[in-house]
Amino acid sequence: MRLFEMAVAIDQQHHGFKPFSRSQRCKLQSFGHLDYNNILELNQTTFLAFQADNIHRSFSTPCLPLTGVEDHNPPHPRIEIVRGSGVPVHTLVVEVAVAMASGIQPIPLPSGLGGAYVFHNQNGNNIAVAKPVDEEPFALNNPKGLKSTTHEMLGQPGLKRSIRIGETGIRELAAYLLDHGGFSGVPPTALVKFCHATFSDSSATVKLASLQRFVGHGFDAGELGPSFFSVDSVHQIGILDIRLMNLDRHAGNMLVMKHDHNSFGNGVAVADLVPIDHGFCLPEWLDDPYFEWLHWPQASIPFSESELEYISNLDPFKDADILRSEVPSLRESSIRVLIVCTVFLKQAAAAGLNLADIGQMMTREFRSGDESSSELENICLKVKASINNENGKEEDEGETSCGIGGISFGDMNKGEWEMFLEIFNMFVIGVFEDKKCKN
Repeated sequence: MRLFEMAVAIDQQHHGFKPFSRSQRCKLQSFGHLDYNNILELNQTTFLAFQADNIHRSFSTPCLPLTGVEDHNPPHPRIEIVRGSGVPVHTLVVEVAVAMASGIQPIPLPSGLGGAYVFHNQNGNNIAVAKPVDEEPFALNNPKGLKSTTHEMLGQPGLKRSIRIGETGIRELAAYLLDHGGFSGVPPTALVKFCHATFSDSSATVKLASLQRFVGHGFDAGELGPSFFSVDSVHQIGILDIRLMNLDRHAGNMLVMKHDHNSFGNGVAVADLVPIDHGFCLPEWLDDPYFEWLHWPQASIPFSESELEYISNLDPFKDADILRSEVPSLRESSIRVLIVCTVFLKQAAAAGLNLADIGQMMTREFRSGDESSSELENICLKVKASINNENGKEEDEGETSCGIGGISFGDMNKGEWEMFLEIFNMFVIGVFEDKKCKN
């Protein structure tokens, strides 16, 4: 098999990998050191989806020719890390780099509304799934009939109004970063740049994409009844979904890991679940989440001691700092949603509520065809109203609805945000105490 020359950028610590040998004409530089006029291969889609101010300024940035040096060789496919770190991520990127160097092309996946591609290794085993930013639904190069006619759609509200077009990839990475210790089982994920790789849009020489480790599985959750799934697995995914306010936790993005092929016929719960597809989490305002597990019997079982300890040890402010540092293009309003939801989870679990109780309080209700605010939204409305009254501000009528004018925390200054959290924390303690008394 013919091998193609290719460069893959890993950071200076190498994380156990042998350093690459680089020619004089190609050295790793950050975007901050480059003249924009020389970055001709970056298309408009990439610039709009990931502004230069947010590019990772380290040795993980793209490998480009030095200014003024001509390259007469044909372009070679390569993959470079934009955001992501750790041995599991770097191992994944190296495996994909080896596959590309061997001439293996990404294979389009038919499922989903956005462009998604699977990479396999030389043995034919699937190793990774890539989702280009410019192939999301309504993005410029979407290959599945949801294509916009202009790059101006990037940054506009997407399928979920609280998540913008071109910004699901960074949320895939955020979910992995927040899955501390692999508690919920999110596969290793990175934000990468592909150069001269073969995707549906052959005219684009550069693709920014999320890259996630492919997980071998027997089924997805929609192909089996919930009675087959372990309680621990359902709880671990549910805890993650609550923290991130996942708007799209459906059966198809929970993969079923079989332990015993013969046990499924006996109705024995022997299967664990692996969560994937987190592009619709961390909305910019409180939205209506969708939790497939909400009415599963496992969700009504109390948290175990180890789960309560994990929840108790969660620090929403440290998590916020992680996202600001590692995913700087994620908007502050989304980070504040994470903080609110994590505080809500911690107080609810401490008060003895189970996963179903908490999920129900975060989910909107439909009555007689009308959508009503969730209990969490009503709590936040009351807290914001009290702050506005204290500061002499009028209530924003847009925040009384559940549409695009939903409850956002991004409009608060630092003082108002700190006051909100203080009042919110005390308010939810009272709400949960009332629920305990009623039960």
